[in-house]
Order: sequence, then C-alpha cells, then structure tokens
Amino acid sequence: MAVRNDAAVDRSGSAHADRNTATADAKSKGIAILEGLLGREGAPVIPLRERHERVLPDDKPDLRPKWLKKLSFRHTIIAGSFLGLVALPATFASLYMAFIAADQYHSTASFAVRSIEGGVSSDILGMFTQASGGSTASDSYILMDYILSERMAADADRRFKLEEVYATRGLDFFYGIGSDLPIEDKLAYWRDMVKVNFDHSSGIMQVTVKAFEPKRAQEIAQFIVNQSDNLVNSLSLSARNDVLRAAQDEVLAGEARLSKARAGLRDYRDKSQEISPEEGAKLAIQLIGGLEAELTKLNADLATAKSQMSEDTPRIRVLKTRIESLEQQLAVERQRLGAGESASAAGDPNSPDVAGRIAEFEELETEREFAERAYTAALGSLEKARIDANNRQRYLALFIEPTLSQMAQYPSRLLNAFLVAFGLLFAWGIAVMSYYNIRDRA
Repeated sequence: MAVRNDAAVDRSGSAHADRNTATADAKSKGIAILEGLLGREGAPVIPLRERHERVLPDDKPDLRPKWLKKLSFRHTIIAGSFLGLVALPATFASLYMAFIAADQYHSTASFAVRSIEGGVSSDILGMFTQASGGSTASDSYILMDYILSERMAADADRRFKLEEVYATRGLDFFYGIGSDLPIEDKLAYWRDMVKVNFDHSSGIMQVTVKAFEPKRAQEIAQFIVNQSDNLVNSLSLSARNDVLRAAQDEVLAGEARLSKARAGLRDYRDKSQEISPEEGAKLAIQLIGGLEAELTKLNADLATAKSQMSEDTPRIRVLKTRIESLEQQLAVERQRLGAGESASAAGDPNSPDVAGRIAEFEELETEREFAERAYTAALGSLEKARIDANNRQRYLALFIEPTLSQMAQYPSRLLNAFLVAFGLLFAWGIAVMSYYNIRDRA
C-alpha cells in the first residue's frame, strides 16, 4: 500500500515537472518571437507586479479591529465620512426637530381685490370667480408686494413688537428671532413667517401667518387684512380723485365765470335802478306816443282857439304854454331813447340814453347766458366722471376671516428631518462619485 502511494506521488511530481517545462518552453518561444519583431537580441524581461499587490512593512503592526481589517484604507475613509457627514448630522437634525423645535401655529385668510364696474353677478360665488369689469390683477400684485414689504414689517413691528412675539422658545434658536435686529433682518424673518399665494385665474389671494401662539397668529393675520383694506381703499380713492379732478376744475372755472357775470349784471341793475332797459324803452316809447298824441290835440285846440279868439286871450296863452311844455318833455324822452349825442352820457348807467343801456345790458346778459351754459355742461361732465369713477372703484372682498388654529402645524418635523438627511446623503454621494471618477481617470 505504501509502495502504491509512493508511485502515485512520483507520477504526479513528474507530471507537474513536465507541465512546468512545457510552460517555460512556450514563454521562451514567445520571448524569441517578440525579440524578433522588435529587432532586439536578449532584451531583458522585467516581471510585472500585480496591480492589487500591496507590500506592508513587517515592522508596523496592524492595530485596526478585525472587522476593519477586511476593508481597504479608502473604504474606511468613505465609511468614516458617511458617519461624520451624513449619519451624525441627520441624527442631530432629527433629535432637534423631535425635542427642541418649538411648535408653530398658523392663521389663514383669503380675500380678493374686486371692482364694482360692470353687471352684478347672479350668484354669490360669481363675485369671486369671474372678472368684474376692469382688470384688478395689477392691484392684487401691488397688494401682495405691500404685504411682504418693509413698510408692512415696520408697521407690524410697531404694533406687535416682533422681537417679543417671535422670541426664542427654550433652546430653539433656529426658528426664533434675535434681538436688536435691523429692519432688513426683521423683514427677512417676516417673509419667512408670512406667506402669500395669489391665483391669477380667480384673483384670490391667500395669506398664511405663522406664530408660536395661535392667538398671535390670528391677530397678525387680522392686522394684515386691515392694512390691506386700507391700502385698497386708498388706491381706489386716489384713482377716483384722478378721474374727478379735471371735471371738478372745469366746474370751478365755470362757476367762477358765472358768478362774475351775475355780479356784473347785478351791479348794472343797481346803478340803473331797473330790471331790464328793454322794458324801460317800451315804457319810454309808450310815453312818447302819449305825449305826441296830447301835443297833437293841443295844437288842434290852439288852432281852433285862434280862429275864434285873439292872441292875447288867456286860453290861447295857456294852450301855448302847455304845448311848449309837452314839446320840451317830448324832446327829453326822445333823447333818452338815443337821440342825444352827448359824449358824457356814453357808458353812464344813469344816462337817459336807453339805447346805450340796452347795449350794455345785452352784453352782460350774453356773458351770463354763455357762462351759465358752460357751467351746466361742466356739471354734466362732472356727473359723468363721477359715475365712471364709481364704476372703477376697488374694494377688498374678504370671504375667509383669519382662522384660529387648535393644533400646531409647523415645523414639519418628519419632512424637515428627511430633507436634511436626503440633502446630506445626496451631497456625500456626489463627493464619493467625484472621487472615484477622478481616481479612474488618473
């Protein structure tokens, strides 16, 4: 049995030696062919070390744990970076969100800027879902910018003291506001705690306010609604005044002109002591006609008396005296109608020249009528402008009052912890892939 085993060992050893000899012959033939191709004789063959071979010095003992000895050095660095850059920060963020972050409550209000121009909607929802007359989108954007503006933050700070309302709760320094901050930092914090969403299709604006107390959140939301209502009313009043200003100026100018014309006419009547010189002229003509008729009768009586009496009789002298008086009175009345040529009478309201008074009166009356018509037209334009201004009036339609929360909705603890972990993991993965990409290309 032992002899049989020795024979088997001899055969296996001889077979192994034969294989080594064949391999050496094949290598020598390959080297000879390579030397022939290169044109060299006896080129030295340098044995190559395997790529993954690592020579460790014998004098430095490996102190790593057994489970780390199975990992290479770079894998150890990658695992350590994952632990220090991803696992620990994500754990700290989760613990902060779970035990340190203070509860926050929100209050929501919804409203829209509307115009009364156009027809009134038949249902109550139509006033919020359809565009009413003129476009109010620009006013809504103005209102949205105003809510998130420095002016609103400053007004809210004066009203509520933001550093007291949003003071740090416990150890939650991340979500609390600091102290003695400039208005720029307060504005940045205000924009974090107040969110405004605007739907352009419906024109509805939703404002969400966060605070550490539900009552405070509701009060701040109500303050924003009140300030927004004041702004919309101010914009509407300004637009209305712009429309009415030009028409009101025309009315004032027409009123002043009419008052001046009426005052001139009143002064003329006070000086002339008559309502209308035309009526005075009619009376003067009637008076002249009566005087002429009486003068004609007296002349006839005088002619009859002369045929029967002598010139010295009392009757004829009386008739002659009466005739002379009538002729003088007739001359005076005719002069009042304009027959006189006295230069001093021109432009004098007390002058007996009726024609001059009529001309002056007609000029004043024409000015009065023209001023009255212009004033009436200006009043019509003002009324039309007032109607247009009323139709363009804007108002704040509040249909969801600021709500009062009963349960804390913020911060989103699970979501924030997940986002922190995912962000760190994503950044770490990018760094590791970049390392391997650079290593493979080196």
